[in-house]
Amino acid sequence: MKIAIPLVGGKLSQHFGHCEEFVLLEICADAKTITGKSLHQPPPHEPGMLPRWLNQLGAEVIIAGGMGRRAQELFTENGIKVVVGAAAEAPEKLVNAYLQNTLEVGENCCDH
Repeated sequence: MKIAIPLVGGKLSQHFGHCEEFVLLEICADAKTITGKSLHQPPPHEPGMLPRWLNQLGAEVIIAGGMGRRAQELFTENGIKVVVGAAAEAPEKLVNAYLQNTLEVGENCCDH
């Protein structure tokens, strides 16, 4: 499994469409551990591009601070589970909490 996280300054970006880069963390689902990490520069932001691009990279989950409703629908259409409302933390901390079912999420900080 691969989990995508949008980053700004090495931590989760509160809006995925305005991030500097994405990190993809590879997961061993059985052991619930991170087995790999790769950074990717996103293509120019245009509607629908990021869900398709992340799907092509193999992402199955995206953890974000905020994401508009239409973007969430596009991720779902591309087979990527959306988790919104996460705090601006280091990606490994977020993923480890997600894998242990302890990830705390608040409100989606995006209103469009």
